[in-house]
Formats: sequence, C-alpha cells, structure tokens
Amino acid sequence: MAKFEELNVQCSMLNIQFSMKRSILVASCWLLVTGSFGQTVIQKLQKAFTIFEKDSQLRHAISSLYVIDANTGQVVFDKNSQIGLAPASTQKIITSVTAFELLGKDYRYKTSFFTLGGNLFIIPSGDPSFGSWRWRETDLDVIFTKMISAFKEKNIIELRNVFIDNSGWDAEGIPDGWIWQDVGNYYGAGAHKLNYRENQYDIHLKSGSKIGDSVTIDSIFPSSLINKYQNLKSKLTSAKLGSGDNAYVYLPDDPFGHYLIRGTIPIKEEKFTISASITNPELAISEPLLLILQEKMNFDIGNGVYDVLTYSPIQQNSKLIYTHYSPTLDSIIYWFNKKSINLYGEALIKTFAYEKKGIGSTDSGVAVVKNFWKEKGMDENELNIVDGSGLSPLNRVTTHAQVEILKFAKAKDWFPYFFNSLPEYNGMKIKSGTINGVKGFCGYHKAKNGKEYIFSFLVNNYNGSSSALVNKMYKVLDLLK
Repeated sequence: MAKFEELNVQCSMLNIQFSMKRSILVASCWLLVTGSFGQTVIQKLQKAFTIFEKDSQLRHAISSLYVIDANTGQVVFDKNSQIGLAPASTQKIITSVTAFELLGKDYRYKTSFFTLGGNLFIIPSGDPSFGSWRWRETDLDVIFTKMISAFKEKNIIELRNVFIDNSGWDAEGIPDGWIWQDVGNYYGAGAHKLNYRENQYDIHLKSGSKIGDSVTIDSIFPSSLINKYQNLKSKLTSAKLGSGDNAYVYLPDDPFGHYLIRGTIPIKEEKFTISASITNPELAISEPLLLILQEKMNFDIGNGVYDVLTYSPIQQNSKLIYTHYSPTLDSIIYWFNKKSINLYGEALIKTFAYEKKGIGSTDSGVAVVKNFWKEKGMDENELNIVDGSGLSPLNRVTTHAQVEILKFAKAKDWFPYFFNSLPEYNGMKIKSGTINGVKGFCGYHKAKNGKEYIFSFLVNNYNGSSSALVNKMYKVLDLLK
C-alpha cells in the first residue's frame, strides 16, 4: 500500500513538473510572438516608408514620420523627426493644446455694451465666435434681440453713434507670411478684437452654359455688406461640369478698390456659393446695429457714425447695458479643429498675448507659445511658427515636437475634450493639414491588438494630386492598425 502511495506521489510530481514546463514553454512562446509582433510593426513601417519615399510623387519632396507608443513613450519609428517642415493645419494641435493649458477649458470671451451721452460703446475681447452661426447664442440676431431687451429695460431713449474699443489689440488682422491669394477668401480672414460671423460673407454666382462663358455675381449674404463690397468684380469663367470650386477672391491692388474674383466654377450653375473674408468686421456690425436700433427702438440715428478707438472709452458715468459671453473654450476648439477654422487659431494666439502681456498681437502670441513649450523642455527652435493656424507657408515645425505635444495632452484632465475635437480620417483620430505642396496628418490611433500610438506624418514639396498622395500616406499609417 505504501509503495502504491509512493508511486502516486511520484506521478503527481511528474505531472506538476510537466505542467510547469508546459507553462514556461507557453509563456516563452507568447513573449516570442508578442516581441516578434512589435518588431514586425517596426520592420513593416521601415519597409513601407522606404517604398513611400521612392514614389515618383516624392522625387523632389521631403517627408517625416514619427511614431511612439502612447503608453510607454517608446519610439516605434523615426524618420526626419528633427527636420522642421511646413505643417499646414496640423499646427492647430499646437495652438489647441496651448490654449487648454494657458486659458482653461471653461475660458469665455466677453463683449460688453456701454452707453454714454447718446453713444454706444462696444468693448470686445477678440471673441472669434461672435456672430457665428455655429451656436444659437452667438447668432447676431440673437445677440441683438437680447441687447434691445436690455436697452428697453434700462430705459435707453437715445443712441446715434457706435464706437468700438480696440485698445490693447493689434489693429492689423492679417499675420505676416500670409499670401495674397488666401487673404481675400474666408479661410484667410484675419482676427480682430471685434469679429463678426467668423469674418466671412457669401457670394452667390451664376455661370454660363458653355465652357469659357463669363460668370456673374448674383447676390451677397449678409445683404448688409452689399454697399461695402459693391466694387466686387467677377473675372471668372465657366469650366466643365464637375470641375468644382476654383474661384478665389483677391483684395484690391488698384486705386479704384476693386475686389476681383478669378478662376473658374462649373457651367450651368444658377447659385454657386463661395465665401470671402470681411476685412472690416467693425463696420459690418455697426451698420446693421444702427439700423436695428432705428427699427426696434425708434432711435433717430440721423447721420450716425461708427469709429474704432485706440483707447478705452469707459468713463466713470458710463452705463453697462449688456454683456455677451462666448461659448466655452472647449466648444470653440471643437469647431476650430473639426472645421479647421483659421480665424479661431489667429484669435487664440492673439488672446494668449492679450491675457499674458496686455497686447493682442500675433508676434507676442507666438512668443508666448514658444516660451511655454520651452519651459516644458522642448527646443524652441522646433516650433518655428509665425501664426496660430498654420496657413502661412513660412511655418516650420518638427514631427517630434508635434508628437511630444500630443503626448503631453494625453495626460491632462481636459484631454477628452481635445480628443473629441479631432476629426476622423482613415479610421483614425487625426488633424489633417493642406496648403500648396504640403500634406500632413497627426494624432492618435488604437490598434486592434490594443496598442496605442501617437504619430505625426508631414510631406513637403510633393508633386501630383493631393488625393493620390493621401492614399499613399494612408497605406503607411494603416500598418498601425
């Protein structure tokens, strides 16, 4: 009996040893497989990027791809990550992350209305959402309705003139480095202390029935801007069906102040809409405001005027009538990134300077951004920027800097709001960027195996079509899936 028990014990020990060896073998195989998988991703990226760089579209181009593990920070792939390249709108992630840190996600702009001696004084703060159609509360009609109600409540019986306080703000809306072809169009609208409807208006065009026919201007919206832009002239011609919007508005370069529209739109269009930039939002607001005061309050505005003041007009006996507050910063940044609104970036970078240095200028805002990231340990020369949106072709940013900024954001409590603001392309949460000869993508992606990546991919001076290049860039990024 004892021998039988001893035999059982020996068999049990053998089973335990076999189980342990099998577990060790399985664990070793798993480590080998997972290690090989990591190496495979790296190897595949290296092979794919080599092929990508040899493509005929990249013959005279320079490309940079930098990828890290989002959880460990370990570098997965690095090619040219320290070379500064034009980032186009991928630069918006730098402005966005800086804004969340410097201003806070609950930051609000305010625009106040005071009266004194029959004059209305508007005290703005650079709000880029003022008069925008993206929120109900920012629509100009809604703002005016609330203001009229406040006038009645405070028994204001006379107003004739409108004055805008521009103190502490750079009067030049357009940053250095922007090109003439851009600044007349909606995406080239400059940031003022008082903005209106994202400083853009719409032009409705009518094309001919044959290729080469002239294109006429049908109407302008808002209609209150007709007098301002009555010198708008069309030099457009009709192009083939499906040719799309190739129309550009150019600001005046002649003594007669003609705003010229050049390029083409497709044939047989009855109301083809393009959008242009409002270069004087202060006037664009003041004229309809005076008219609505006349209509709703029976004010005799007579030859009422508007003016932009370089000093603060608030005096001790001024009466505060109404204050409008913008949506919170997280909501502004949502649209900033989703729709890539350049105006928002320029307003934000001026706001950094306005809040930190007391003067809302682009140059000062750029200095604030560079100094902020320098304090975080980044080489300031990796952010060789001149604006807040990336529209200028003079900007130079490294993919390393962009990835470091995205990594920084991921550790913050406001990160979900920033992440939500990023568009989705190719099944990834990424900000794209496009200007002439430039294409970029940067953002985050979680692979099927649970691995999380942060990456930046920039290409400068490619040739051929943008869509063809994008498909080739996606093919490289697909390896992270």
